[in-house]
Amino acid sequence: MQNSEAILAAHLLPLIIYFGAVAAITGGMLGGAYLLGQRHHAKAADQPFESGIVAAGDVHIRVLVPFYMLAIFFVIFDMESVFLFAWSVALQEAGWPGFIEALIFISVLIAALIYLWAVGALDWRTRRQRYSGL
Repeated sequence: MQNSEAILAAHLLPLIIYFGAVAAITGGMLGGAYLLGQRHHAKAADQPFESGIVAAGDVHIRVLVPFYMLAIFFVIFDMESVFLFAWSVALQEAGWPGFIEALIFISVLIAALIYLWAVGALDWRTRRQRYSGL
């Protein structure tokens, strides 16, 4: 019983050393940034700005729902490219079964795109623009 505990401790020792090194490096970087970082005491130091321009007016603006929908669609269809890239790298090992699986995957994505197009999820025009023929 004691021999298995010694083997377990021998296997865990590198993990414990690695965890300690990661904690020490992270703590050193955060502590060094805190100690060596610049200190700003100017009034404008706490003001948000973008591209060197101080914000004017209310920064809380309303963003339309189609913007979020487009962002979600982008993430979903961007993942398609990640999976297809991984498939293309392993094309030799995947063989014909992998090719058929990739075809099914692409078919499902095309069906989803057709559905989104059919329900109008990709149409950004307002209701007024749709009915005025723009």
